[in-house]
Amino acid sequence: MNGSKSRLDPQDTVVLFADLQAGIAEFAKTMPMDRLKKGVLALGKLAKLFDMPAVVSGIAGEDGSPAKVLPEIGDSLGPLPTHHRTTCDSFLNSDIRSAIVSTGRRTLLIAGVATELAVQLPALTAADLGYRVHVVIDACGGMSERTEEAALLRLLHAGVTPVSVITLAGELAGELTSPRAQQAVGILFAMAGS
Repeated sequence: MNGSKSRLDPQDTVVLFADLQAGIAEFAKTMPMDRLKKGVLALGKLAKLFDMPAVVSGIAGEDGSPAKVLPEIGDSLGPLPTHHRTTCDSFLNSDIRSAIVSTGRRTLLIAGVATELAVQLPALTAADLGYRVHVVIDACGGMSERTEEAALLRLLHAGVTPVSVITLAGELAGELTSPRAQQAVGILFAMAGS
């Protein structure tokens, strides 16, 4: 689907996992933790299956200790470095921005906690920089339904598109008779059945 304005091209897509770490992920009130972890795991599996690079951002502890990222990211993608942010907007951190820009890809999928901050702010900045941005809603969690809804509305008005892991799996699968498509469908069914 190269050139499509409405469909994802995995060869032009990079995934940002934002603040999916111990001490922050537990603040999600709009997505139960077990569902959030399943969404993150499924998104990671899709990224690996379709060769979409991933960038992980987090916040170092007050004592400087590294972020303890949800194990589902590593379980699906293998070990990845965590880029520690020092601003509320990951895209304003040169290390994180460089990691995304260096992929050469112009479509950004974002998953994280909290939707109102760690997801919304880099999504807005990336959209302003000309990226096609999609927020993976079942791999995100907000602080409250009301504030997450406000964030999603602001994102929609800025041209950011909400998407689900299940939609991604089906869209990326393409021709269902191929082995890779069958794997994507397996990820879809695992997510839907959980």
